[in-house]
Amino acid sequence: MQHTPVLKVYKFGGASVKDAGSVRNLGRIVREHAQESQLLIVVSAMGKTTNALEELFQLAHAGQDYSTALAALKKFHCDMARELNLDADAPPEAVPHVTFGDVSLARLFEQLGDRLATLVPGEFDRQYDQVVSFGELLATVIVARALAAQWLDCRPLLRTDHTWREGRLDWPTTERNVRAEVLPLFSQGPIVTQGFVGGTASGQTTTLGREGSDYTAAIFAYCLQAESVTIWKDVAGLLNADPKVFADPVRYPRISYQETIEMAYYGASVIHPKTIKPLAVRHIPLLVKSFVDPAAEGTRIGDGRHEPLAPAFIRKDNQCLISFESKDLTFISEENLEVIFGVLAQVRLKINLMQNSAISFSVCTDFSAYRLEKLLDQLRSQFTIHYNTDLELYTIKNYDATSIARLTRGRRLLLEQRTRQTFQFVSQTLPAGQDALL
Repeated sequence: MQHTPVLKVYKFGGASVKDAGSVRNLGRIVREHAQESQLLIVVSAMGKTTNALEELFQLAHAGQDYSTALAALKKFHCDMARELNLDADAPPEAVPHVTFGDVSLARLFEQLGDRLATLVPGEFDRQYDQVVSFGELLATVIVARALAAQWLDCRPLLRTDHTWREGRLDWPTTERNVRAEVLPLFSQGPIVTQGFVGGTASGQTTTLGREGSDYTAAIFAYCLQAESVTIWKDVAGLLNADPKVFADPVRYPRISYQETIEMAYYGASVIHPKTIKPLAVRHIPLLVKSFVDPAAEGTRIGDGRHEPLAPAFIRKDNQCLISFESKDLTFISEENLEVIFGVLAQVRLKINLMQNSAISFSVCTDFSAYRLEKLLDQLRSQFTIHYNTDLELYTIKNYDATSIARLTRGRRLLLEQRTRQTFQFVSQTLPAGQDALL
């Protein structure tokens, strides 16, 4: 009896394609599984490309010279293509000939240059999406050619609304598009496509939120009813703490969808918060494995019970604590809260923590000077507003007395809150060397 290959989705983040050696390692992982699986491979922008594109966008939007930054970005990708021997005959001053139909490295850089040159004041978020999305397009053209795989533009397939920088998916249209366009391609071998990006019905590019490639992998897995999704990271699996921040992290061998959703919501960096729901709906397991040690066990996220979990430590940097007080010393009523919540939603400041007293209401959000100013403009006439920036939000999931003492020692806490399983606090950033956990 002929074996029918199972369909799997792999996601490789920026660290796994940061240089030519990393791309070759990705190729080895894919070759080990391509014979027994139909693979759809979701790839993020290479290394720190998204940061570089954000810098380019900021310069261009401010009317400043961005030519040096653009040249550096172009050189990085061209050098990568040459080191992977994708166009050995290309002269040093030329863009390597890496092409799929009418899509090529050279054409993508022409389009990026056009986007930057035609930015206009206003529409910051819409124009952001049109520029920053080039990171994934450039990466997948290089990776697909290096793997001799098929290149797929996901933007016409993943249909979103016009919520720039955090596109909301039209699930029925997306599922129809993906099944119709992708399933016939598997007979021709592995497919490489972009994370993080989607598109509107009118053909404009959207993005799905920072670090949204995990979510892209889950979308494809849901639509294709894949057997599993594997996210390849530079860590051993899903850990109880970021090893770049906390000492002695512990790997979870198995963990439930529910626990993972909560950890992602609170800011755990391993999984994008929207990733889990579409997988849980179709009971598709999510595997988190190390591209450094592909044979290692990793973590399996799925249905079912598991052993009691070690406390999870999560830190979110660049936080802003905003406090609203009624100007006439009246209570913070439901009517006041309705106004505050409405403006927070309008300017798209996500609440990470909130707390109220009789005459004040405080929220901790990710800091954005642009969005904070819009908030102040709309609410300062009605409320007295105080805010602090450059703060940290710490969360301990499944806390105990020892874990709380460990994390709060030596810190100045500006706000704290606990529920049955979760302890959170906002603190000021300590000078380097004063935090025993770092």
